Amino acid sequence: MILCCGEALIDMLPRQLPDGSNVFLPVSGGAIFNTAIALGRLGFSTGFVSGVSADMFGDQLIESLEQSGVSIKYCVRKDKPSTLAFVKLTNGHAEYSFYDENSAGRLLEYSEIPEIPSDAKAMHFGAISLIPEPCGSTYETLMSQHSPNLVISFDPNIRPSFITDVEAHRARMERMAAMSDIIKVSDEDLAWIANGADENGLLQHWLANGCSVVIMTRGAEGASLYTKNGEISVLPVKAEVVDTVGAGDTFNAGFLGGLEEQGILAKSALASASKDQLLNAGNLAAKVAAMTVAKAGSNSPWRSELEA
Repeated sequence: MILCCGEALIDMLPRQLPDGSNVFLPVSGGAIFNTAIALGRLGFSTGFVSGVSADMFGDQLIESLEQSGVSIKYCVRKDKPSTLAFVKLTNGHAEYSFYDENSAGRLLEYSEIPEIPSDAKAMHFGAISLIPEPCGSTYETLMSQHSPNLVISFDPNIRPSFITDVEAHRARMERMAAMSDIIKVSDEDLAWIANGADENGLLQHWLANGCSVVIMTRGAEGASLYTKNGEISVLPVKAEVVDTVGAGDTFNAGFLGGLEEQGILAKSALASASKDQLLNAGNLAAKVAAMTVAKAGSNSPWRSELEA
């Protein structure tokens, strides 16, 4: 099982009524939630670890997980509001305004997390769930408890407008990167974390510190996989872009799923994976991400669509 550990929220997506009025459509989302959904739709055994509200939006999130084949056994239901993320699209690129005070996801405590199953192979972390407290510390502690035995996938997915203590967040990113086997960053993420320092040097530092593969995504230009043995280029898959919501999240799912398909979703196997094996995983990730951006919102493909 692959466990996705982090936020679930409601994306309020801009829409227009037939009479021209502008409205917002509530759609299940959140970076880590999106990765879980994508993994479930691709047919991989997936669980979601998060604080989820008992309100109507929380019910919507739970229903979305179940419909995509994701286990909700590790969701902690709380009598607190759901996080809302209002989305502004500019030329297909998303900007966000978050409403997260006193939310079910934000108030998740480590002591509330159910026992991790014995068949867990990997854990995926990242995004805004690592910013506020107590949930940020909860997920960092969860990673530290299981990083010795499980493959750790980490996507910082930096949202600068949501970060109130920049230095504290950079320090958390460094601590969590040091525990990770897979780190996925966009060029913007890397620039923010490096903070003016040598970006390539930071990539090499992560690899020297025990990371097996660092993934750099570049949108329409594809991605690069960095390992101790060099760089592997993943070519982009052409798509008519509707919007980019969930593209990186789905890429994460495709990469983890690609490793699982090849039987190398384990720490030692990943560390010794061949160039072809990593490229296979990268190609699957690029394909599912391209299929996602061709639809409105984060609407990742099902296995049947992938094989059509």
